[in-house]
Amino acid sequence: MLNQRTNELFMRLAADASSLQCVVSQIGGGSILDAGIHTRGSLRAGISLARLCMAEQAEILIAPCNAADLASNNAVFVCTDEPLKACMAAQYAGWPVQTDHYFAMGSGPMRAARGREETLLELNLVESADVVVGVLESDKLPDDEVVAMIADQCSVAAKQVRLAVAPSSSIAGSVQVVARAIETAMHKLHELKFDVTQIVSATGHAPLPPPAKPGDTVTGIGRTNDAILYGATVSLWVDCDDDAVEAVAAQVPSHTSADYGQPFAETFKQYNYDFYKVDPMLFSPAVVTFHNLHSGRTWNHGKIAADVLRQSFSS
Repeated sequence: MLNQRTNELFMRLAADASSLQCVVSQIGGGSILDAGIHTRGSLRAGISLARLCMAEQAEILIAPCNAADLASNNAVFVCTDEPLKACMAAQYAGWPVQTDHYFAMGSGPMRAARGREETLLELNLVESADVVVGVLESDKLPDDEVVAMIADQCSVAAKQVRLAVAPSSSIAGSVQVVARAIETAMHKLHELKFDVTQIVSATGHAPLPPPAKPGDTVTGIGRTNDAILYGATVSLWVDCDDDAVEAVAAQVPSHTSADYGQPFAETFKQYNYDFYKVDPMLFSPAVVTFHNLHSGRTWNHGKIAADVLRQSFSS
């Protein structure tokens, strides 16, 4: 079970919170790991949040990269042999966690326990759980009402809720968002009606941008999204007919969107900071490669836009 396995990781992280420069507290009965709101957080915390997001179904590390190509000295690298569980059942930020006084984008295996998203139902990725684990992208800690709502929608007691929280402007928040390169490719493929159950393994890497100034949420969101839209490279190993790949491969990279071409913060502003008004086809990696295990063929589409990355990361 995804939540049970991820809970084991959460409890290890909670026990090691001080060395991660994080703080654990009890809110509304739930356990909350602050990884960048009232704490500094760390690179290790960011990797840990990404592991929580992906339900311990992926390997994640920070590796050196060519700054001339990607406008950064470091990249977040992700590798998984369980892309459906890691990305679609857990990592995708498909739950807008919202009350009258709070908003966060929710991800992690708690989504599978909630089981209300159409994608989860279509792909049969719903699970029952005795404990649920999630990651919230927010610049505020959740309150009692938020914890109670999550518990209710996941059908668990509030004391069985585990949440890690960090804003996109923090070190940890930057890492966990940039670790979503594979997930964005899979979600876009699902939107293009490709059978994502035929993706058997995947790797992805994207440049790690400099964190935005504390409280500057728009710049934080902009830089982390740009890292994927203009700098991410994803490789997918699939087992299907060549025609299925041919039908979608060229449409997956971000450059096929009408909103492509400028730093995401500018695009975000044009749509009055409403994610749901941005062309959904924009949210995908810069470059995508398919390796077909069925035929031995390879497809590669897309391009890195280092000029946009440099503009975004230096703004």
